[in-house]
This record gives sequence, structure tokens and C-alpha cells, in this order.
Amino acid sequence: MWLANQTLDGDFFLLGIFSQTSHPGLLCFLIFSIFLMALSGNIILILLIHIDSSLHTPMYFFINQLSLMDLIYISVTVPKMLVNQLAKVRTISVLGCGTQMYFYLLLGGAEYCLLAAMAYDRYAAICHPLRYSILMNHRACIFLASGCWFVGSLDGFMLTPITMTFPFCGSHEIRHFFCEVPAVLKLSCSDTSVYETLMYLCCVLMLLIPVIVISGSYYFILLTIHRMNSAEGRRKAFATCSSHMTVVSLFYGAAVYTYMLPSSYHTPGKDMVVSFFYTILTPVLNPLIYSLRNKDVTGALKKMLRAGKAPY
Repeated sequence: MWLANQTLDGDFFLLGIFSQTSHPGLLCFLIFSIFLMALSGNIILILLIHIDSSLHTPMYFFINQLSLMDLIYISVTVPKMLVNQLAKVRTISVLGCGTQMYFYLLLGGAEYCLLAAMAYDRYAAICHPLRYSILMNHRACIFLASGCWFVGSLDGFMLTPITMTFPFCGSHEIRHFFCEVPAVLKLSCSDTSVYETLMYLCCVLMLLIPVIVISGSYYFILLTIHRMNSAEGRRKAFATCSSHMTVVSLFYGAAVYTYMLPSSYHTPGKDMVVSFFYTILTPVLNPLIYSLRNKDVTGALKKMLRAGKAPY
């Protein structure tokens, strides 16, 4: 019903980031290149994890889920943005806008929870190595991953219909390159302050619980590392955690800016730059972080390349 009602008001117009530059063609080529790098990087990582039996562990199971989320994440926004630029149009239908919003919220919420699950996995591996196979058995991994996807879908189902139900009786120009909730709400001619407060509290809760899990996990990890007598053991423990902490810092930093800072800190330009970072750049950085800094992944990649060159 909400899509049917809003369709009567016409399409939205995505002003995007190309209107902010004097070289839109160059920017379009750059974004397309980043998009291809993100697709190829995440697909290769997913294939490696599925093909190489040495990567069939809980840690790589969660990395596989992260790559899948990043793959869908960047595919939700970038293709539409590039097609609009090449076709010299800026419209997006109400259905397309709602679809973008739903998948963006789903994948964002799922990734918050997945990063917490990955932190718990590192805690179990380092602090309870003898019980690790029991704590993180296949059923536990499936349960945690399913829970992440469920929480993300719940976030999308709650916020998307409410956001799209508000009347948009003024300009339909979204000062963004995709239908992000804060950017769409600015077009509403009704009072959205109560909803924005509720959304703020919801986002704080969505961020706070994973942050508590991540902080608690790394607190006990650091205590365990401090008690280790072996320098090699410390180095390996830090190496397995550093990649995850890098991704956490990138993703949560952008999320805190977008959903937790007061509106006085926001401008359309800043919002687009931050959104560009975590919707387009982060999906291409994640596979690099988990492959270049991981000997298991680089070893599996070399093995696959050698197998591909082997004569038949």
C-alpha cells in the first residue's frame, strides 16, 4: 500500500556525487573501476574459502559471509548510479528507492552483528583454544550467521515502510547518490522529529550491543595475550585480530557519523563523502585487508593459481 500511494507522487531524483565535480566522466570511470575491483576481490575470496579445505574454519566462514554482504552491498547502489550517469538521467522509482533502502538497511544491520560474531570467534579461539571446536562448531556458526541476517532484515522491514510512508509533497530531489534514510526524510513535508528520535535510539541499540560484544571480546583477548610467554604466540594472536579490528574501525566509524552525530554536524556534501566511503570503498578494502595480511588466504590463492597453470 505504501508503495502504491507514493507512486502517485512520481519518481525521485538522485542528485548524486557527479553533480559535485567538474570531471564527472573521470569520476564515473574511477567508481566503475572500484566496483569491478570490489566484485572480483570478494568473489575470489568467496571461491577460495569454498575451494580450499584449509580455509574451512569458523573464522573463514564468517569472512565468507562478510564478502557476500559486501558483494550485495555495493551492487545495490553503484550500478544504478552509473547507469543514471551514462544515460544522463537522475530518476529512481519509488519502488527502486524503497528496494535500495531496504537492502542497505538489511546489509548494514547484518554487518554490524557479523563483526560482533567475528570478535566472539576470535575470543573463543584465543581465550579458550581447547574448547574452541565445541564453542564454534558448525551449528553455532550457522546460528550466529542466521541471527545476523535476521537482525538486518528486521531493521530493513521496520524502517523502510515507515520512512516511505511519509508524504513527500515538496521537492523530490534527494541530495545523495542512493536512497539513504536521512536523505529521504529531508524531503518530507511532515514532522519527522519523533520518528528520527526513535530511529536514533534504534541505531544506538543496533550499534551498542555489537560494540559491547566486540569490546568485551577484545578486553579478554588482550588479557590472554598479555599472559602469553611466547613472543610467537603473541604475534600470531595480534595478526589474527588486527585485520578484524581494522574493518571494525572503518565500518563503525562511518556508522557513528551517519546515525549518531547531531544533525548540526551534517551537510549533504559530508554525508555523501562518508556514505561513499562505507558503501563503495569499504567493500573493496575488506578483501584486501583479509587477503594481503593473511598468509592462509595468500597461500590458498597461490595454490589455486598453480593449479590453474598446471598442464592437463
